[in-house]
Amino acid sequence: MNERIDPAEDAHSNEGGGSPDDGEVRDLLPDDLDARGAGLVGPYVFPDNDRRRIPGILYLLLAAATVVLVVMSDGSPLVDGGLVAGSVGLALVGLYHLQAGWSLDIDEADALVAAVRAVGFPVGHASAQMAWRGLRSRPTWRVLVYSNESPPERRGLVFVDGVDGEVVATHTEDNPEDWS
Repeated sequence: MNERIDPAEDAHSNEGGGSPDDGEVRDLLPDDLDARGAGLVGPYVFPDNDRRRIPGILYLLLAAATVVLVVMSDGSPLVDGGLVAGSVGLALVGLYHLQAGWSLDIDEADALVAAVRAVGFPVGHASAQMAWRGLRSRPTWRVLVYSNESPPERRGLVFVDGVDGEVVATHTEDNPEDWS
């Protein structure tokens, strides 16, 4: 977000009108997004996937309550088969949430260690990103690593399972980027 210093100061410093000088415009994060301004310190903890189980249980309870409502109000013009079809769909979504609620036992630090072991060269810069794979939405860390030379001569991409720490896939290559 671009924020001007002060409109009154801007009017005096920019006499000719038009846009303000580059030195007068500052990029600032809003207070609710600025972690340093909020006093938050320490490492970021990635939220666990098992939180998906909570809405899964809520969906199943809502589907069961809808079926009970349909059974209890049999013959009412306000209740028809569409509610039953909706509750079946809601139950299927709830079951999916329950089975996809994997517990994330491997954090990004563990994934980085597994990636360093898998690539076979000393690692300098690295970055880990959470992704999900397969129909069951299994959490997987995607780890991008560069060798520790300056500029890096090799790079690699390693997929590490977030549940058991198994290396799913590895790709390494000479760094094709021209750093000159």
